[in-house]
Amino acid sequence: MTAHDPQPGLEQLLLRAPVVPVVVISRLEDAAPLARALVAGGLPAIEVTLRTAAALEVIRIIAGEVEGAEVGVGTVLNPSQLEQARQAGARFAVSPGATRELLDAAETSGLPLLPGVATASDAMALIARNYRFAKFFPAEPAGGAPYLKALAQPLPQLRFCPTGGVTLESAAKYLSLPNVICVGGSWMLKPDVIAAQDWAAVTAACRHAAELRQPKRP
Repeated sequence: MTAHDPQPGLEQLLLRAPVVPVVVISRLEDAAPLARALVAGGLPAIEVTLRTAAALEVIRIIAGEVEGAEVGVGTVLNPSQLEQARQAGARFAVSPGATRELLDAAETSGLPLLPGVATASDAMALIARNYRFAKFFPAEPAGGAPYLKALAQPLPQLRFCPTGGVTLESAAKYLSLPNVICVGGSWMLKPDVIAAQDWAAVTAACRHAAELRQPKRP
C-alpha cells in the first residue's frame, strides 16, 4: 500500500522559485500591489504570516486578486488558524514548530503544511509521519548551513526550507546543499520600502533573489 502523503502538491509550490518571501502586512491596501511586485520579481510562492490582525484578509485579497500568486500562510500555531487560512484561500501553510494536534489537523485539512524543525529529533518525528519537507527554523541561530549539511546523510528522507536570519548572501550557501529545496526570507521586503509603497524597488530586489538557483544534480 502506498504511504499517505501529508503534503500533497507542496513540492511543486516550493520549486516555483528558490526563495519564498516571508511577508508581514498590516495595511490591506498594500496586499495586492505587494503581491504583484513579488510575482513580477519571480517569487510567486508567498508566505503571509499571521503576525497582524489583517493577515487573513490579506490572504483573501491575494488569493482572489493577484494572478500568478501562490499565497500561503505562516506562523500557524494551531488547527483553528490552519482552518481559517484554508477558508481564506491559502494554498499552503507554514508553522514554526510541529505539535501532534497541528500535524493531525493538517493531514485531514487538505492544506499542505510545512512544519518547523530545529533538531534531528524533530526531523525524525516528521519522517515517521511520512513528511518529506520541513521548515528549518530559526535557521541561523539553530546552526545554519553547516547544521543542515550534517543532517543530509543520516536523514536523506527530509528536505528543508531554511528560514530565520537568511540573507541574500547566506541563501546561496543553503541552496548548494542537497537537502535544501528552497529558502524563506524577508530581506527583499525592507520596511521603509514597503512603507513608501515603492513596489518597483520590491520587484528589483526580488529579481536578485529569484536569480539564486540550486546546482543541477544527477
